[in-house]
Amino acid sequence: MKTDCKAYGNTGRHALLLGAVLALACAGVAADGGSKRHKGPPILLKDQGSFMVGGSVVTNPGTFDPIALTPDGQTIHGDHAYVQYQVPVHARKLPLVMWHGGGQFSKTWETTPDGRDGFQNIFLRRGFATYIFDQPHRGRAGRSTTNPTTLANFVPGSGPVGEQAIFIRFRIGFWPDYFPGVQFSRDPDALDQWYRQQTPDTAPANNALVSDATAALFEKIGPAVLLSHSASGLPGWLTVPKSENVKAVISYEPVGCVFPEGEVPAPIPTSGGNVSGTPMPAADFARLTQIPLQIVYGDNIPARPNPQGGLDLWRGRMAMCQLSVDRINAAGGDAQLLHLPTIGVYGNTHFPMSDLNNRKIADLLSAYLHAKGLDRHGRR
Repeated sequence: MKTDCKAYGNTGRHALLLGAVLALACAGVAADGGSKRHKGPPILLKDQGSFMVGGSVVTNPGTFDPIALTPDGQTIHGDHAYVQYQVPVHARKLPLVMWHGGGQFSKTWETTPDGRDGFQNIFLRRGFATYIFDQPHRGRAGRSTTNPTTLANFVPGSGPVGEQAIFIRFRIGFWPDYFPGVQFSRDPDALDQWYRQQTPDTAPANNALVSDATAALFEKIGPAVLLSHSASGLPGWLTVPKSENVKAVISYEPVGCVFPEGEVPAPIPTSGGNVSGTPMPAADFARLTQIPLQIVYGDNIPARPNPQGGLDLWRGRMAMCQLSVDRINAAGGDAQLLHLPTIGVYGNTHFPMSDLNNRKIADLLSAYLHAKGLDRHGRR
């Protein structure tokens, strides 16, 4: 039965109690009316909250004067990550840590641009605690200990770009046309929402700085599984040797992959520039052979050289990461590169976690976690 919120006044013997009950009911109707969100059971949380982790502190020379209020002796706390966590009732043993890509922040994992459940809610409903975070100098972790500089919206390695360029680069289509069958809503409001979730850095950040903050997160929360995306793929690999608490990595469309020092293959040429592997110390690389690793790429990646550099880069990146996977497995590791079209999953963009078929992508992740024994219940 649908509640008619306008049919009830605030008079009568039990007006106060009835009014409170109806206010709650009508608020629910208003919040959910016309929504595209998942109509599933409520998400029951045992705990939720947020915190900063990692970072550094700079102290100016001199002595602080509370009257003059000069910079002398004052501190600046910055270069940390911002973390939002939610823990469902009867949570599984290993939480999921979700790390955004370049020009993005934790919104990547929240509600999709067209209003459906993102990975944060999907996996809360499946019993996983979730930790979504903004890396240093991004989003809600914008505080820097260096002179703040607001940068233009950009794609790493490509300089400032406009929104039509990222429409192509992230494989929604070839502006203004969408790729046939692409798993992205044609609703103009969805595209508007997606454009607005791009965000700049407040100061330069490097792989060492952001992986240090991520390692600090794992040291704080204990064993967990890392989900990385795009530009966080490379520092995600660098985080693994920094914390024994990283129990697996699932990397969605990483822009870079790693090799032992002295064993980096020749760059792969593309029309968007050469794609190179990144060296890391052999001892650090060996840590990657000790945990399950999965790399996932979507659709509309050229099978052969393509004159559109934004697209052709993905061909080179996927090929380089396949070489990395092969090297990890040759050293006794457990790595996999999953190209979704090869298993009959088509149309995915650079953002499979928020595409129209993101539940299918989540099902694939759930299956992988189960196969690797990473979805068990039990006390943390």
